[in-house]
Amino acid sequence: MTVPILTAPRSPESYVSLPPADAAHPRPHLPARLSGLLELAGNLGWSWNREARALFRAIDERLWHVTRHNPLVFLRDVEPAKLVACAADPHFIAQYDAVMRWVRHERTDGDTWFARHYPDLRGRPIAYFSAEYGFHNSLPIYSGGLGVLAGDHCKTASDLGVPLVAIGILYRSGYFDQRVTLEGWQEDSDNTFDLASAPLTPVPGPDGAEHLVSVRMAGRDVRIRVWRLAVGRVSVFLLDSDLEANAPEDRPLLSKLYAGGPTMRLHQEWLLGVGGVRVLRALGITPGMWHANEGHASFLFLERLRELTTAGVSFDDAVAQVRASSLFTTHTPVPAGHDMFDLDAVAETTGPLWLELGVTRDRMMALAHHPDNGDRFHMTALAIRLSQHVNGVSERHGVVTRELWQHLWTGRRPEGVPVGHVTNGVHLATWMANPIMQLLDRHVGRDWGHRVDEPDFWDRVLDLPDDALWLAHLGLKRVLIQAIREFARRAFTSQDLEAAQIVGAGTLLDPTTFTIGFARRFATYKRASLIFHDPERLRRIVTNPERPVQIIFAGKAHPADQPGKQVLQQVYRYTRDPRFEGRIAFLDDYEMHLAHLLVQGTDLWMNLPRVPMEASGTSGMKAALNGVPQMGTVDGWWEEGYDGTNGWAVAVREGEDGDAAAAERVYQLLEQEVVPAFYARADRSGVSPQWARMMKHAMRQAGRRFTGSRMLRDYVAQFYAPGLRGTGRPDDPPIG
Repeated sequence: MTVPILTAPRSPESYVSLPPADAAHPRPHLPARLSGLLELAGNLGWSWNREARALFRAIDERLWHVTRHNPLVFLRDVEPAKLVACAADPHFIAQYDAVMRWVRHERTDGDTWFARHYPDLRGRPIAYFSAEYGFHNSLPIYSGGLGVLAGDHCKTASDLGVPLVAIGILYRSGYFDQRVTLEGWQEDSDNTFDLASAPLTPVPGPDGAEHLVSVRMAGRDVRIRVWRLAVGRVSVFLLDSDLEANAPEDRPLLSKLYAGGPTMRLHQEWLLGVGGVRVLRALGITPGMWHANEGHASFLFLERLRELTTAGVSFDDAVAQVRASSLFTTHTPVPAGHDMFDLDAVAETTGPLWLELGVTRDRMMALAHHPDNGDRFHMTALAIRLSQHVNGVSERHGVVTRELWQHLWTGRRPEGVPVGHVTNGVHLATWMANPIMQLLDRHVGRDWGHRVDEPDFWDRVLDLPDDALWLAHLGLKRVLIQAIREFARRAFTSQDLEAAQIVGAGTLLDPTTFTIGFARRFATYKRASLIFHDPERLRRIVTNPERPVQIIFAGKAHPADQPGKQVLQQVYRYTRDPRFEGRIAFLDDYEMHLAHLLVQGTDLWMNLPRVPMEASGTSGMKAALNGVPQMGTVDGWWEEGYDGTNGWAVAVREGEDGDAAAAERVYQLLEQEVVPAFYARADRSGVSPQWARMMKHAMRQAGRRFTGSRMLRDYVAQFYAPGLRGTGRPDDPPIG
């Protein structure tokens, strides 16, 4: 096979996940010879199989791009005559049959990495709970890195055959849409997405009822409808409360990601945790391991306690049983970033749950007690107390997490706190561009996708021809610049924009100019505006007539984050400043489709978080897989990933003013090392040997150490397998 990693479902009946047809969204009418296209579109596994993507593209390339690579919308909109022509084309039919053979072959999970290495654990599901998932831009139920990481986690579990089943929320309104005003202020708006455009299937309840389970909340029952999403071998069950049977105030509870005040957030998390456990029970799924991805899902542990105590298990024994099979992953190194709720609000939401647990209210609340927040219900503290395994998402983050939570253990020093780490990784087949894959096909061998985990495989990347690598990269860069111009064109025709806004949207960007990418959530600690610390110095850098530089920004500030919006406004104003000659751009409404273009098409990835506030960061890993080096502060994954050959470290000495010193280091690197290396062209081919070498080392390091495959194998070895076997080493639980 010619794709890095392929995926499949567990059984024929679990493969297809299609939205119900109706008058507004009729089922596509396909020639009988191509009837499998609908089946292919019904599982998101197509999205990381490049032969499957090529198959849709071959039908109508223009429409494929217009529909933003969404096969369900594509099949509904494509001209029937084109499908008929494809059905009569022997070359297309050969492609189609090859993809469908992959579908049939990959339905079994007998020959997977997990089945070969852990045959005794097959059929022992791992329940994975996350408040958001980033699988594809057609399903906007994610806000940023946490959700995309959860999506990559599921995709990689599918690749490796890890028996994962996932629980999340179907946010009908998704995350907010972003529009930036002329003054640079972010405006937030809802845009409810069309369920028929995503491969979702409703899971009926008993006797065909719309809801599968119900959850008691604030004195009333909230009925939960469940939608199934097939992600390769992994089934994802998404919770939805928009039912006529629910009270009017409960119907929109699960419709908006991270919306509303603390009460709505509390109710969402209660429904996710408790409802998620009950969904798995209703479906007859009995997990052997439970994994909470961040504290939003921590109520799942309370529900599991309730199940045991109401079955006659003592509270202390129930706590021990829940802990033995639980894993909690924290992504947040900042104390204020962890969810906390008022104790009375929690009691009102849960009702007298402590009676079912067989303890007092104070004893139940103590499970979520934090010494520094004694009058609050701390979701992360709850998860830590009820999980035997706890991990951060990079080596540095593991250290920070142990320091942050040492007070939950009496008398422990940070190094003795039982918190490990698994450094994040990214799903290679999702984030590596087709031209880079094709380059590896030609120079490493078409079977390279089966050898990516071999210890010395990635050393071969260093032998790629400089000119071939550079040509592939230039193609991706042109695609990015052209897409940006099209985005600006559409914005100009649909909005009342001024000329300066059109320039700020990137219309003057040049595909031959050195291009820096900075795209992430606009939180203040990520320091998007740091590079503007000395505007005049930056102006001289970007407008150098012999070695010009351009910078592309993208990202959203949380709707409630006023300081983050102010940083975004500051950056946006520079895009309209004529002193920078249109070389600073900000792209609205950052999402996964745009993220692909940026990590694949920029020349340098920039990441400047204030140390040690970046738990991991994965965008730089995605860029590196495409040969894009990083310039970043030494934090998160970059502390492990930077080796002097694959990018640049923005290091600040102890005692220096953090922001001023970091900005000075960025300017020095750009002026003295980065920009000169990029423009050090050896001959008319336009290739800088120094830059090409940096690109290859970036790919090598990312491929060796920062893929989702490495990440999942670490999770299995450190946590999943010991938890499923009951062989994990017990540790003294935190006090509480």
